[in-house]
Amino acid sequence: MSIAQPETCASPAHVGEEMYRLVAELYPICRSITGQGVRETLRILQRHIPLITREVPSGTRVFDWTVPKEWNIRDAYVRNARGERVIDFRASNLHVVSYSIPVRRRMPLDELRSHLFTLPEHPDWIPYRTSYYAEDWGFCLRHTQLADLEDGEYDVVIDASLEDGTLTYGECCLPGRTRDEVLVSTHTCHPSLCNDNLSGIALATFLAQALARRRDLRYSYRFLFVPGTIGAITWLSLNEERTARIAHGLVVSCVGDPGKFTYKRSRRGDAEIDRAAAEVLRRAASDYEIIDFTPYGYDERQYCSPGFNLPVGCLSRTPHGRFPQYHTSADDLGFVTREALAESLAVALAIVDVLEGNDRYVNTQPKCEPQLGRRGLYRRVGGDADLGSLQMAMLWVLNLSDGRHSLLDIAERSGMAFGLIHDAAATLREHGLLQQRHGEADPLPSSGGRGG
Repeated sequence: MSIAQPETCASPAHVGEEMYRLVAELYPICRSITGQGVRETLRILQRHIPLITREVPSGTRVFDWTVPKEWNIRDAYVRNARGERVIDFRASNLHVVSYSIPVRRRMPLDELRSHLFTLPEHPDWIPYRTSYYAEDWGFCLRHTQLADLEDGEYDVVIDASLEDGTLTYGECCLPGRTRDEVLVSTHTCHPSLCNDNLSGIALATFLAQALARRRDLRYSYRFLFVPGTIGAITWLSLNEERTARIAHGLVVSCVGDPGKFTYKRSRRGDAEIDRAAAEVLRRAASDYEIIDFTPYGYDERQYCSPGFNLPVGCLSRTPHGRFPQYHTSADDLGFVTREALAESLAVALAIVDVLEGNDRYVNTQPKCEPQLGRRGLYRRVGGDADLGSLQMAMLWVLNLSDGRHSLLDIAERSGMAFGLIHDAAATLREHGLLQQRHGEADPLPSSGGRGG
């Protein structure tokens, strides 16, 4: 199955350039699990897709969690006795531990050291650290910077606020013919880190953009741009009644590096999304890995928690924690590539195509093999570039189209590409040899427009 390209006249190179441009625009913004950085990010995404923002007040109980106070930062620095900013938030927003409480103090280096974080194994990189649920403060810096700090007094300033506000997330809903939904979720809480997870934000945005151009979607699509962990928990808590509609789901993260593709199965292990992703990667990727579900990682672990057990997998290239640049300043614009971004989008679109096209059919001539020659199908096959494959695909489709087997079932059992099986079914349907099995989806009433 060849990888589908976004439904636009643009070439993959152009799409990759546009995705990279979005990553570059979002890169300087200081994001966290709440605050103005998230809002600014979502406002930029609204130029690309019909995104609605939601605000959930601090203190809202969401299952076993509570929506935290809102954090915003204006400036931060450590200044030596000569008045020089030796650590400067304006140079990199990774310099401040995310969610640091406000600080304005003078202290000796010995006292300051307990609030400084470095990576000795990568002395020229700045680590990314957080203190979301414990009121604390700190600075991150290059290990080489730490080695250069002189004994003496330092002015320490974190000009930030941590007070009641709201948690902000974005939601883009694209209605299809049915109420059954495909959920695509990506996290928005990281500051200047490109692969984790501006790449996921870019992929979800351009996937929504491509699907919004389609005139006839089978499924409805719900795109969530949420802060990690607390965002998914909040959405699930406030939308529990909607979760019954989620037929398939995909978390996207770390999809901009040039590493091989990795797909993490849902908790169910054999959900249709798991099989669709495996089919696409088997046919389209030269190197890939499929791993089993674990209750650690990104927000798939919230969607797959036992109280929901939704069919949600996770698409990455190199997974979190497996690349040395992870959660460091080295996860920058030089680490992600235009080619990797475009290829990741194409793989996601191909997975969607399998979900959209995975119908069940009933053979209208089930007693023995129907006569294909008098219907012109042999002549139709004879004009095709791959004679044997399409003919064999039609025979497989006819034999297994008993209303119980989907086209993906047939592709897996036959060992043939889903795209070929889908084409064979379309040909047979044109000639009256297949009828689509109906009654499995919940039709969406016509209401006009694209709502939430």
